[in-house]
Amino acid sequence: MTVRLTQEIIDYQAVTESVRTHRAGAVVLFLGTVREFTGEEQTTALDYDAYPDMAVAKMEELITEAKERWPILKAVIEHRTGHLELGEVCVAVAVSSPHRKDAFEAGQFLIDELKVRVPIWKKENLVDGQSEWVHPGADETVSPPFT
Repeated sequence: MTVRLTQEIIDYQAVTESVRTHRAGAVVLFLGTVREFTGEEQTTALDYDAYPDMAVAKMEELITEAKERWPILKAVIEHRTGHLELGEVCVAVAVSSPHRKDAFEAGQFLIDELKVRVPIWKKENLVDGQSEWVHPGADETVSPPFT
């Protein structure tokens, strides 16, 4: 099981290949990308920041939890930090399992819980020049504790 917080471009093909095994009948890959619109707001780019040690520890905990709930053979979570332009991959979650239902459920659990539990913040840079920090799992704008 692997997790990584990086400022480098995520090689999602390598992420996918890293979870493949002859024992798996299913490999699921989720990619989160920078989208242009969030509701009515037009985004030009995102900036991600995190508490690296805590973020990595929380991502590892999530994989451990998922492995306890589903028959995961391998799992990887990679999340970017830094400045990302429209269309760039900000997060990749890959899971392999003997059966597709388990792989899909485990992958969805990992990305959903990552957004709630992992201390990663994003700053939405809007087309009107404004920006705001948000925790992806929160319903409201927040300020990261390190600013």
